[in-house]
Amino acid sequence: MKKKQTIEDLISDPKMNDRLKERLYSKKRLLGKESPFSEILQQMVTTMLEGEIESFLTEERASGNVNKRNGRTPKRVLSEVGHLDISTPRDRNGDFEPELIGKRQRDLTSGLDDQILALYAQGNSIEDVRRLLEDIYGVSISAGRISQITDKVLPEIQEWRSRSLQSFYPIVYLDAIHFKVRQDGKYISSAFYTVYSVDWEGNRDVLGLYINSGGEGAKKWGMVMEDLKARGVADILVVCTDDLQGFSEQIQEIFPHSIIQKCIVHQMRNSLKYVDEADRKAVIKDLRQIYTSTTEESAKTALSAFEVIWGKKYKYIVKQWTENWLELMAFLDFPLPMRKMIYTTNPVEALHRIMRKLVKSKAAWVSETALLKQLYLSINKNEKSWKRKAYGWTAIQREIMEQYPERIPQKS
Repeated sequence: MKKKQTIEDLISDPKMNDRLKERLYSKKRLLGKESPFSEILQQMVTTMLEGEIESFLTEERASGNVNKRNGRTPKRVLSEVGHLDISTPRDRNGDFEPELIGKRQRDLTSGLDDQILALYAQGNSIEDVRRLLEDIYGVSISAGRISQITDKVLPEIQEWRSRSLQSFYPIVYLDAIHFKVRQDGKYISSAFYTVYSVDWEGNRDVLGLYINSGGEGAKKWGMVMEDLKARGVADILVVCTDDLQGFSEQIQEIFPHSIIQKCIVHQMRNSLKYVDEADRKAVIKDLRQIYTSTTEESAKTALSAFEVIWGKKYKYIVKQWTENWLELMAFLDFPLPMRKMIYTTNPVEALHRIMRKLVKSKAAWVSETALLKQLYLSINKNEKSWKRKAYGWTAIQREIMEQYPERIPQKS
């Protein structure tokens, strides 16, 4: 009968030594496909399983139980160094449960799932992840298996999306980003709604991610507001938005005491849509006089001056600013440090730029679930870039306490 090769035999084998030296000098990856180091790990796992059953049977005999070995079960398991073909020993009574790799376990705990999630969070498609695993680790995993691993994050997403929120937020930014998602055999634009906040302690956070098929709409944002309220938000001091029609009404229906601040940057874009190129610089300069004013009175004077110069040619601009005046100039009621934070939706748009950068290689997603998984993982893996505390927040807190003492949350 041929003697079973042990880990010691394998390492001391001159042929194995030659292969190890060859691998080292070849500058190839030490682990992975066709690597002798992977073979050593495979033998080590088998040896450890043999040690487990010997220890188990010794305890069985000490307890007076009659139990013996009953052969081995060959099994291929997945590991960070590639596939391992192992033989799991069995006992006659079927009571032996290996600790290293359980009976139904098909992978050696090695962080491979985390590697897959990390690669997916970087914006790689399922097929990209599959190829990278093959190239880096010599591991061949089906696209379906990778998708199953990324699906493990779905319960975590659901828990995160339904978590309880604070009762009061000084600032909440609302904005949407659009992606192509396959639906009924064709790709449509889906609006991805982001709620980005600054809480009373100045901490930034994403309160929710919402996906709706089709374009962005005020009524859909109303449902987002309802969800925030259901999760515990009772009051928002300032809501920063773009100029979506009907948006303000939807917000104030749910949070009637909130101050709406429409984004000045969006307003400037809309104002300049139909301006002649020859007038563009001068129009920008005169509009800038409005929103850089220190008081509402001086801002009104700047608008009147703009109307005198440009009102006849660009009547629509004067009409836009006049109709949206209260919500465009709301930021002037706040101290200068806070004005810089709320006069535009740039903070949430910066978060969206991070998302786009991470998924820039993808033109479309096979489903809204796939999109949600990838964006959730992306922002979680990159928290340092968007979860910073608001600068100079203590001074802003004092100003809010003086102006809106009744809105401040009371500590229990």
